[in-house]
Amino acid sequence: MKKLVLPMESVGIKDVAQVGGKNASLGEMLQNLKPKGINIPGGFIVTATAYQYFLKSTGLQKFIKDALKGLDTKNLRDMAERAKLVRETIKEKNFPADLKREIIKYYRLMEKKYGKNVDVAVRSSATAEDLPGASFAGEHETYLGIRGDEELMKAVRASMASLFTDRAISYRVDKGFDHFKISLSVGVQKMVRSDSGASGVMFTLDTESGFKDVVLINAVWGLGEMIVQGKVTPDEFLVWKKNSSIISKKLQIKEEKMIYSKHPSGIKATKIIRTTPKEKHTFVISDKEVQKLAEWGMLIEKHYTNKYKKWTPMDMEWAKDGKTGELFIVQARPETIHALRDFSKIREYMRLETSKELVHGASVGSQIATGKVRVIMDVKGVNEFKAGEVLVTDMTDPDWEPIMKIASAIVTDKGGRTSHAAIVSRELGIACIVGAGDATKKLKNGQEVTVDTTGSEGIVWNGALKFKVVDHDIKKLPKPKTHIMVNIATPDTAFEKSFLPAKGVGLAREEFIIASTIGVHPLALINYVKMSSKIKNEIDRRTYGWKSKTQFYVDNLAYGIAKICVAFHPYPVLVRFSDFKTNEYRTLVGGDIYEPAEENPMIGWRGASRYYDPKFKEAFKLECLAIKKVRQEFGLENAIPMVPFCRTKEEGVKTQEIMAQSGLITKYVKSKKQANTPIYVMCEIPSNVLLADEFLEIFDGMSIGSNDLTQLTLGLDRDAGTLTHIANENDPAVKKLIAEVIHKCRAKKKYIGICGQAPSDHPEFAKFLVEEGIESMSLNPDTVVSATIAVAEEEKKMHKK
Repeated sequence: MKKLVLPMESVGIKDVAQVGGKNASLGEMLQNLKPKGINIPGGFIVTATAYQYFLKSTGLQKFIKDALKGLDTKNLRDMAERAKLVRETIKEKNFPADLKREIIKYYRLMEKKYGKNVDVAVRSSATAEDLPGASFAGEHETYLGIRGDEELMKAVRASMASLFTDRAISYRVDKGFDHFKISLSVGVQKMVRSDSGASGVMFTLDTESGFKDVVLINAVWGLGEMIVQGKVTPDEFLVWKKNSSIISKKLQIKEEKMIYSKHPSGIKATKIIRTTPKEKHTFVISDKEVQKLAEWGMLIEKHYTNKYKKWTPMDMEWAKDGKTGELFIVQARPETIHALRDFSKIREYMRLETSKELVHGASVGSQIATGKVRVIMDVKGVNEFKAGEVLVTDMTDPDWEPIMKIASAIVTDKGGRTSHAAIVSRELGIACIVGAGDATKKLKNGQEVTVDTTGSEGIVWNGALKFKVVDHDIKKLPKPKTHIMVNIATPDTAFEKSFLPAKGVGLAREEFIIASTIGVHPLALINYVKMSSKIKNEIDRRTYGWKSKTQFYVDNLAYGIAKICVAFHPYPVLVRFSDFKTNEYRTLVGGDIYEPAEENPMIGWRGASRYYDPKFKEAFKLECLAIKKVRQEFGLENAIPMVPFCRTKEEGVKTQEIMAQSGLITKYVKSKKQANTPIYVMCEIPSNVLLADEFLEIFDGMSIGSNDLTQLTLGLDRDAGTLTHIANENDPAVKKLIAEVIHKCRAKKKYIGICGQAPSDHPEFAKFLVEEGIESMSLNPDTVVSATIAVAEEEKKMHKK
């Protein structure tokens, strides 16, 4: 005869049919992982046999069948009435005497171990849950802080009754599960007093992209139900699996927490209270606790991966006891969404019909999207925007990014292919058209449109047109000798872009990290005590949780860089020091105090000229400290610093002297660098080409910035729309300079790549680069696949010759 109640540590994965997925997993960990040092609270299990026995012996089985006969889940009111009747009837029935005795017997054993009237968590565990395609997540109830015999009986019956919540009934009907072929087991587990401590969830992968080399941890004060309910945005931590380095920390303002109330007659005695000012602005757990949890998560993932003989990422719940300070894993289940995903597929979009062309402009990305137009002319109106709409505006800046992420497509009146809207859209994988001229006037709110960016010219068509998507298998793509790399600006997209067939990142821009994550001019942070009360208040708001204002800058810049480096490890990531122009720096908090108003910022105080300047030198040191942290503390030696807009060799020397003072490189002596860190320089000024041999004496390689090199060779301002017809990297003068610097770098056996726009926009330009012997091309994410095929084909032709 199958048992009615079992010790939790006596079961394992093989017992899912008897104890459900949740309880089977807890037993599995108690048997195999607790001996390895992972804290897992024990308890006992009321089995599926007990559930079936309870229903049968009390006549509930027949009653439930009759109550649900002819149920139509689309009739919500009728379903709610029937479900409530079933639940209330189950709760009112008493357990058979032998079942009650067994439950009390095991509760007494817990009291003997933990003390009289021990608090327990009563968790439902359906026998079909946590299976691929049928997670049942959130469908059944958990009761926390249960104490005493009678309250325990009420909670166990209520857990069983939760098999018939409205959402659970509807879910089973949608999934095609028979209500009576699923049973509910109940886990009774020692309660971790996280009401006075903390709780959270942990995943052994990035939940958005499925990237497998990190552990993601969320944390809130009090009971973890606040995360489940979405009432509090939790602190977030990312840990690199290779060495347990914390590569990202996000502090959230946690206004509330859930705790136990006094134990009245009800079985779910919890309440929500306000957090203290200190709790609100402090990280919930320490770095050591983050790393401990991550190491536990990796152990659990390894165990289940070995058990199932395939990669098994895990979804876990953890709790911190406020009285003892101990951490516990209280639940673990396999994550099934990304574990089943095929990451080797890249998509291509093809439009199948046409209609009236409404507007056109420069195409960004290579895809097709449909949606309703939402014209917003000012960032103040972003609250009007709804997910899936097409954002139509004059132009964007970092303040627009929250809604850009949820847009189906973006269309702007102004801007070119290097504008904010274009760069962010590429990173997010969103169809975008820039420089459309009068889109904000021609397109109307609510109008259904199709945004097509599959050609060099992006077109907005009237109506929702049909299109198809073709998948490419990365495994079948050719592997050219020329390294195809990718440009990355926004760290949040790095994990997703890591699945592209790219040999690293040829351009990681610091500017987007500084603008979106930090938002404050570094000199305003350094000179905080001298700032006005208004600026101080804004700085204080952004820097809560950090020991110092400058450490906030260093840490957040380091976290952004590290995220990109982890995504593409072990391939190189060329991290360009900040290349803000003065007008861009002025947009940061406190920026107008330190930045001059220049007539032409494009050829003004930017790049290396700023780094050694006494007015900016201390700010540049913070950037050096950030990369030092990434390379030396996180162990991400694939981060290679790159100096932009370096006008003379002397500027390169002065810049490296400051890098040495900051500890990023060991020392710098008489133009002979003795460094443990390679340093590249951007080749984007004619002087870089003409004096390449001299620059290469102090730098380990060059990366061609074709956008700036073109404007300075042809004497134009690429921000000025009137001269865009001249700005072409295919100009013979530009190509002559590029060919010369490639040959010079090759002769000295120094790195030479390109990270400009040209190879992405002009296939013939990519062909030219291959012929001249370029080592690598760093492209926009949307062109990596097509460029890989084209470059491989060109190399094949050259080989035949």
